[in-house]
Amino acid sequence: MSPLLATASHTAHPTGMWLLLATLAAAGYLLHCVIWPYRACRKCQGAGRFRSPSGRAWRYCNRCGGRGAQLRAGRRIWTHLKNLDRNRR
Repeated sequence: MSPLLATASHTAHPTGMWLLLATLAAAGYLLHCVIWPYRACRKCQGAGRFRSPSGRAWRYCNRCGGRGAQLRAGRRIWTHLKNLDRNRR
């Protein structure tokens, strides 16, 4: 056996494995969004309100409307897909 053949390695790229991993990650994120549809608001860190610039009064957050939570992007996609299916019927 020649030395070149003995040192040759398998050079195929595991594309199928990466596609499977990406599909599993997307399915896991979608399941996460179905179970926990809301995330903490980035502006108020989930408090729903914060002190005004003068520091003497509280104001409600403009982004979340004072709820402290915002819908996740994956949940918006899930709801859109459900509505497409419902409107088709």
